[in-house]
Amino acid sequence: MPSIAAVAAVVILGLLSLFQLALIFGAPLGRFAWGGQHDVLPARLRISGALSIVVYGLFALIILQGVDAVSAFSPIVAQVGIWVLVALFFGLFILNAASRSRYEQLTMTWVCLLLSALCLFVAIAGHIHD
Repeated sequence: MPSIAAVAAVVILGLLSLFQLALIFGAPLGRFAWGGQHDVLPARLRISGALSIVVYGLFALIILQGVDAVSAFSPIVAQVGIWVLVALFFGLFILNAASRSRYEQLTMTWVCLLLSALCLFVAIAGHIHD
């Protein structure tokens, strides 16, 4: 079961990466991200989107290490990392819930809550604590 949660989280991160890529290339979906103030993101937010894709990749490695699918980090980094992801995604859930963008509230709020829950399941039931 933890492996299914890990794969689900990695798939969601992959979809978020594709979403950021679409934003980087000018898709008019900015109201769903980065505070929802721009339909088409300005250059600085496109750069932030590119950095997000890299960060999502690191998150995916931490999650996959939680179920022993990869060994990318030291065990302590992975163990602390998965709990940091639980807290980070829960914090992003709260921030997105408070967003002025209704679109962001209706989508990213729940994506972040789901990611937090999936990471929590991996942290508790996965092999990262062994």
